[in-house]
Amino acid sequence: MPEVTGLGWAPRVREMAAEDLGAVARLEAELFGAEAWSRDLLAAELKASHGPRADRRYVVVESDAADHAADHAADHAADRDGGVGLDGPRLLGYAGLYHAGGLSDADLLTIATIPSVRGRGIASVMLIELVSTAREVGCPDVLLEVRQSNGAAQRLYARHGFVPIGRRRRYYQAPPEDAVVMRLTLRPRPGPVGAEAGESNPI
Repeated sequence: MPEVTGLGWAPRVREMAAEDLGAVARLEAELFGAEAWSRDLLAAELKASHGPRADRRYVVVESDAADHAADHAADHAADRDGGVGLDGPRLLGYAGLYHAGGLSDADLLTIATIPSVRGRGIASVMLIELVSTAREVGCPDVLLEVRQSNGAAQRLYARHGFVPIGRRRRYYQAPPEDAVVMRLTLRPRPGPVGAEAGESNPI
């Protein structure tokens, strides 16, 4: 697990459950505004992550209830950030991956953390978890889109081996902005005859 700083405890990664949908929907609206997924869409995505034909995976990171008893300031920040109440775990972030059962490239669908814990390694924890899933099912690559102006996110992905491979014009609509497409190669492709095959970028 990557280093998580400034928390005083280790975050817990687990599968997203139906009981998380309320908190995730609130955070989605707060963090993504007009581009936020609806609760119904989140529910449909979560449903597609279960069962024998599951082709995606969603995870959350949460704190322990005991952490809140020791840090009331964090509890109040949790309320402001859309987390669960003072007597239970706080949702710190969530992320999703489409992996198609390894039949194609994987796509990072979403990754988000509450503002009060950004820059402390929470996103890295989720990213590593989902990339591990893509690798386990046999995906050759993991792809993602990120706003052109979001330098912090691009640096995060670059630290984990993602490289920019192109742009998508006006991919985002609120506000309009190009997306940078980034790729992490999990399985090297054979090069031209007489050339060495490219190396993968392990995360």
